[in-house]
Amino acid sequence: MNKLPKRKRTRLKEYDYSKYGFYFVTICIKNRREFFSRVVNSNIVLSKYGLIVDQILKTLSDFYSVEIDYYVIMPDHLHLILILDNGLRGKNHSLSNIIGKFKSYCTKKIRENLTNPNEFEWQKSFFDRIIRNEKELFQIRKYIDENPLKWELEKVNPDNLMM
Repeated sequence: MNKLPKRKRTRLKEYDYSKYGFYFVTICIKNRREFFSRVVNSNIVLSKYGLIVDQILKTLSDFYSVEIDYYVIMPDHLHLILILDNGLRGKNHSLSNIIGKFKSYCTKKIRENLTNPNEFEWQKSFFDRIIRNEKELFQIRKYIDENPLKWELEKVNPDNLMM
C-alpha cells in the first residue's frame, strides 16, 4: 500500500479560524514552478497570470469579510496578511474556506488563459500563522517587503538558502 508521508500539523488545536484576526498566509505553486512574476532589481514584475492573482486578491473583500493588509506575489508563491472579520457580514467563513475559494477561482481564471490547462496547479494546502501582536505584524510586513530582495540573493548565490 502506498502511504503518504505524515505532515506536521501547523494549526493551533481548538482555535476557531473563522474568528476575527490577522493571519499571515503563504500559498505556493506545485513544484515551485515560476509562473506569477519575475524579480528584476528587487522589484516584482507580474506576468499575466500574476496580474490575474493580483486582481482577484484586490476583489476578495467584495465576497468575504476580509481585508488584504499586505502582500507580495513572488514567481512561485505569494505571501499575504489577511484580516478576517466575519462580524462585517452575516455568513462566517473560515480562513481555509476563503483560501480554498481564492485558489479555486485563480485556477479557473489562469487556466482559461493557458493552451494546456493542466500546466498550472497549486501546491496542496497553504501555510498560515495567526499574528498575535503589533511587533509580529511589523516583522511579517518587513519579511514581505524584503522577500523580492532575498529571492535575488538566493538565485545568485544558492548557498544563501542554507543560512
